[in-house]
Amino acid sequence: MSLSFNPDTIPLPVGHFIDGELVSAEGAMEMRRPSDGKSYAACPVAGVDLVDRAVESAKAALKASNWGGVRPRERTKALHAWADLMEAEAQTLARIEALSSTRPVGQLVAGDIAVTAEQIRFFAEFADKEGSELAPTDDASLGMIMSEPYGVVGAITPWNFPISMAGWKLGPALAAGNAVVLKPSEMTPFSALYMAELAVRAGLPSGLINVVLGDGPKTGTALTSHPEIAKVSFTGSTRAGSAIMENVARTGVKPMTLELGGKSPQIVFADADLDKAATAIAGSVTFNAGQACVAGTRLIVEKSVADRLTASILEKIKAMRPGPTWEEATQYSPIISERQRARVDGIVRAAVAAGGECLTGGTFMESRGYFYQPTLITNVRQHNPAIVEEIFGPVLTVQTFETEEEALALSSHPAYGLASGLFTADLSRTIRFARRLEAGTVWVNRYSRSRDHILPTGGYKRSGIGKDLGREAYLANRRTKSVLITL
Repeated sequence: MSLSFNPDTIPLPVGHFIDGELVSAEGAMEMRRPSDGKSYAACPVAGVDLVDRAVESAKAALKASNWGGVRPRERTKALHAWADLMEAEAQTLARIEALSSTRPVGQLVAGDIAVTAEQIRFFAEFADKEGSELAPTDDASLGMIMSEPYGVVGAITPWNFPISMAGWKLGPALAAGNAVVLKPSEMTPFSALYMAELAVRAGLPSGLINVVLGDGPKTGTALTSHPEIAKVSFTGSTRAGSAIMENVARTGVKPMTLELGGKSPQIVFADADLDKAATAIAGSVTFNAGQACVAGTRLIVEKSVADRLTASILEKIKAMRPGPTWEEATQYSPIISERQRARVDGIVRAAVAAGGECLTGGTFMESRGYFYQPTLITNVRQHNPAIVEEIFGPVLTVQTFETEEEALALSSHPAYGLASGLFTADLSRTIRFARRLEAGTVWVNRYSRSRDHILPTGGYKRSGIGKDLGREAYLANRRTKSVLITL
């Protein structure tokens, strides 16, 4: 059965989700579909009172259910049931998200939703396998390091991968015994509401997941500064992450996990499999139209193979098929909004004005939606805007090198250190670069995450603090206390 659908026929769960049910609310912000620019809904904006209500509901749910204190395997079973229901409802969930986001419906069912269900199961299995420890002390005493949940976690997710990012936050926090108040992006809020509804249907206690809709300045500020929010987890831009840190610092002290912006290099040596490298590089800059924090937007290639590799990348990106996100065959996504597309175009124009040369792209696609042509820019120096700025669009710059030291120097960015790619057949070079690249992730002869959810993700420099995914994400949602008993 085809996954394609008529976007005008999809009912949306409009409102906030508190204490296990939708709370009706009038929309305050007009929403337009990225694929055709049509106004289709309005997003409500939660203020301080409604955020407080959501936090109180989460506290009450923790107390009534004893979620953090039940037999850990009970948490595991409930989260497995939620993941199962997400897969069973994948088509409905995919259509809700594809309507408003940049994610094509086919990629959602086969990718985002399936992977998110896997990750929830992955974190669920930590519940009865990670815990307190005995500490070495003398024979006259007993030392323990006790582990416990924080309580209520405040989570904020971005618009580029709404389901995936919600899973990143909810999975480890819930498995670790916490409740969560989640604020999805005001541009893509509806799939998070449906995920929360599915959690209750799967048997998770009502109020354990509350979803408040709204913008950053009002709703996000109210959430992160709330005195009963014990921990904050955020994925988004570096600028927004800095604002959250400032807000938290003004109102108190609490731990934070921040996965922020990136400007990731992809370094290709002449001994690499160039066809494999071209496929990975083209995919990384066109996947979700480059709207990913880890997008490998800076190609740094050995000079002797630069022309050959660039020609292969051009061939591959020109073959991408754009289309509305509600058509199953769509391969290439729109930009999330008219404003963001204008920003992408502005940086491209500034890059050309600074001496860059567009080999392809560099302008809007002729379409009803917010599509931008895949763009390759050469003849760029380190100060060029296309090198410096996180564009968050389908724009790849090309620079060349002749020595390893030159490649390392070009790969370094003054602000970002989220991810990096390396293509080479030389194992010793791989180890040297893995040690010296300033990035939280180094992919070698590939440029994408796998389904090895044990590998954490997070950045260096202004690309964030803390880790999502992996054991580290689970432990980041637990706090420890030391206990020393004299026998």
